[in-house]
Amino acid sequence: MDFGTEFEGKAVIVTGALGVVGRWLAEGFGKAGAKLCLTDMDQAALDTFAEEIGADGSFGFACDLRDANAIDALVAEVGTRWGTADVLINNAGVYPSGFLLDTDAEAWDRILDINLRAVHLLTRGIATQMIRAERKGSVINISSGAARKMRLTAAPYSMSKTALDRLTKGYALELARYGIRVNALEPGFAAGSTASPLPEEHVQRVTASMPLGRASTPDDVAPAAMYLASEAASFVTGATLTVDGGNSIGSMDVYQDKKAPL
Repeated sequence: MDFGTEFEGKAVIVTGALGVVGRWLAEGFGKAGAKLCLTDMDQAALDTFAEEIGADGSFGFACDLRDANAIDALVAEVGTRWGTADVLINNAGVYPSGFLLDTDAEAWDRILDINLRAVHLLTRGIATQMIRAERKGSVINISSGAARKMRLTAAPYSMSKTALDRLTKGYALELARYGIRVNALEPGFAAGSTASPLPEEHVQRVTASMPLGRASTPDDVAPAAMYLASEAASFVTGATLTVDGGNSIGSMDVYQDKKAPL
């Protein structure tokens, strides 16, 4: 999908920028000429990534999204450098796998702090800047088909994404009067996160069970986010765009003692 020069010079924040999907999103917007604020936990790696992207004005800012003061510092840095952002992508998230009896208070709090609380705090801070600057910005929350489709050993994660869907719609209503659009994007399965490593057997089983039979690629995810942030989606808010190869609608992992019709 070609967005021409639409994103040249636009200011885009990507949380969880060192993860698989975060890198795809940052690289996509960077290639389109956007300047990026890349956030994650490793400042040195963020600095290197910002240099690789090469867009003028891009920078890395290490931020612990479980720390409200750190989020405030991130918002303040964006304000100092840019005034505000044009696009906020709440991408950071953790996907720990664990049964009910294995999930203690610390694990529960980590999921909700990163997947939900940080989204609220960062959206609150950046939206405040957008409103003061009279910037008709875009907020994109990276969600998951797990918001609708339960997975064994992932009940807290699925719950966090269902709640994120409610936040997306609720904040879309609140911010509409300011011309700020809030949408969710559900990318498909992308293994390889260092924050939430997955066993290879799990990766293979999930991929094999997907209707379109493959994992996500950068060409699936970045253009979808760019669409939601673009003028082409100027009348889209409170929506969820699912780009997951059919993973959230059902599973192909069903045994049938029948031959395929063709």
